[in-house]
Amino acid sequence: MKTSAFLYPWDVIGDPDAAARVADLGVQQVTLAAAYHSTRALTPRHPGRRIVTAEHAAVLYPPDPDRWAGQELRPHGQSWVASDDPFAEAAEALTGAGLEVHTWVVLAHNSRLGAEHPETSVVNAYGDRYPWAPCVARPAVRAYLLALAAEAAVRPGARGTELESCGWYGFAHLHAHDKIAGVGLGDAAQYLMSLCFCPDCRTGYAGQGLDPDALAAAVRGALEPVWAGSGSAERGRAGIERLLGADLTAATLQWRGTVARTLQESAVAAVRAAAGPGFQVLLHADPAPHRTGANVGVDPAYILSVADGVVLPCTGDDPAREAVLGPFDGHDGVLAANFSVVTGMGGSPATLERDAAHAASLGANQLRLYHAGLASDPDLEAVAGALSRLRR
Repeated sequence: MKTSAFLYPWDVIGDPDAAARVADLGVQQVTLAAAYHSTRALTPRHPGRRIVTAEHAAVLYPPDPDRWAGQELRPHGQSWVASDDPFAEAAEALTGAGLEVHTWVVLAHNSRLGAEHPETSVVNAYGDRYPWAPCVARPAVRAYLLALAAEAAVRPGARGTELESCGWYGFAHLHAHDKIAGVGLGDAAQYLMSLCFCPDCRTGYAGQGLDPDALAAAVRGALEPVWAGSGSAERGRAGIERLLGADLTAATLQWRGTVARTLQESAVAAVRAAAGPGFQVLLHADPAPHRTGANVGVDPAYILSVADGVVLPCTGDDPAREAVLGPFDGHDGVLAANFSVVTGMGGSPATLERDAAHAASLGANQLRLYHAGLASDPDLEAVAGALSRLRR
């Protein structure tokens, strides 16, 4: 199977051995970050550094001033890599090592956007804003995300893109110094905490026949058992219905699904218009429509009629992979099984050969490895061995 490893430009720039080292893993492609959120990352093999602190969401190339002239919402450049165009510099080294390069574009996850423009953020049922989560129902946010997708995805030398967070973001963030684990929240409670009550979403709920104030009160009431220590194990749509009721669950999913689908349609169209024919567009996704975050909830049949394929979270046990890949069974398109290969971040490179074979038996036809720049030497050795055996 075709295999791609995720990388940041700073994993390559300043390290003359990086591109060859990645190629030697046995991958054919690199998914290279072009627009990314804030992070602090190890560079364990870099000859000149060990830590990169990306202080805010940024594009890793020089944004086109003409595209963004007069726009209130615009991307910020980066200052933590000593390069005028980190993406282009890293991509040149990687293609020189025989690797195909695709862009990795994070869309609706941007804490700096929320800090500078609070009105763009998701607002929960309690009135709290999530500055890391732009509300994708807001027209200004959608316009910004579509312009960003078209620019960041189609970088010189790239042959395709993977769009992450192309849909609803919400409560989950993995923010630095998060202090949210005191009360366990199952994914049903996470969905309720991710429902947005900004002016545009309130109008959207009204269009579904709901009173937005009554809905917010119902969400708060549904969460009371969770705060009291019960209900936190509820999962899936059935769990949401047990907390919120079937009718309200259906109405909120209808509104949010319409918003997400139209954004995804428009983002893919914008990328294709900018790139021209033959440019592959994949979405990071999850087959449960209520899911929010990096892997946005989608309808499998629908999303594969829009994009060329999906990148699916497949780290974990067999039932977890079956739950993710099973709903895509029988649908055409790229089904890329994404595995963490960083042991310290919950990955299992030692079982990659077996896990990848299991994913293939469920219909996966490509692999993604997260993350070649962050993994330790033993992790990378395990990856190289697994890929070598899978090619036999």
